[in-house]
Formats: sequence, structure tokens, C-alpha cells
Amino acid sequence: FSMRPVDPVGDLDLIHAWVTQERAAFWGMTDKTPEQVREVYAFLDSLESHHAHLVHHDGAPVAIFQTYDPQHDPVGEAYPVQAGDLGVHLFMAEGPRVPGFTQALLAFALGQVLADPSVRRLVGEPDVLNEKSRARALRLGAEEGPEIDLGWKRARLFFLPREAALS
Repeated sequence: FSMRPVDPVGDLDLIHAWVTQERAAFWGMTDKTPEQVREVYAFLDSLESHHAHLVHHDGAPVAIFQTYDPQHDPVGEAYPVQAGDLGVHLFMAEGPRVPGFTQALLAFALGQVLADPSVRRLVGEPDVLNEKSRARALRLGAEEGPEIDLGWKRARLFFLPREAALS
């Protein structure tokens, strides 16, 4: 696996194709035009608190991994943010998977952010209807938090302590 920052222009066709698929409904962009998707990623690219990365496996793009500082995001208004909290989002592209692929991808992505010792806890907020994502968070050792209303979605907070993520 490798990871690099998203290029809002150069990666636009790929990302637009991914996020507008029906299976990407929880990503909230299925109705977006290419220009709207470019604007979203250009805006993220302009922020110091939010980062979008394209993850590759054997040279082929397989996922978008986003991180954010909850203190600078609407999620941070829904719970008491702690020092060392880092929000994460993962979108996996459609494609054939071998057993263990998702686990290996998650281990890679989490390892990248946890290389920073100041990250003490990962925060996720999957849509309450996204049962796959919620179940995956629990399997990783995340603690379930409250249900929150973000305006554009009802989400369930999850908190993954550094120690659990590294085990």
C-alpha cells in the first residue's frame, strides 16, 4: 500500500466515478457533478485541518482516506473533543477483494496516522444506517458513542483509542 494527497484536478475523474456510485450513498456525493466534487476536494486541500489521501495497492488506486481535526469540523460540536483526537473517513473503491484486504488496508491507513504520537484517539461518525462501517469500527476495538445529528446525516460516533488501534 501507498498513500498520497488527493489532487483535486488530476484525480477528479477517478474520484467522481467512485463517489457518485449508488454504493457510495453514505459518502453523500452521489448527485454531485464533476465540478462540485472538484470544489469539495479543492476546499479540503485548502484547509490545514482536513486532509484527503488516495490510497494505492500495487500501484492501483483503491481508496480515499480522509483525516480531520474535530476541533475544526461540525463533528467537534457534537461531543467533547479531547487533545489528540483525529477524525477519519475511509471510502473503498469497488473491486475484487481477496480475504483480508479490508483489514490490511485499514491497518495501513491507521498505521499512517498513528505514526504521529500526538494522535491519541481516532474518531469516526458513520451514518447510523451504515451497518457495515459501524460493525467494522466495533471489530477494530472502537467504543460506540452517542448518535448525533449533523444536519446532512444522522451518525453514530465511534472512538478508537490509540492502544486498541495498535493492537
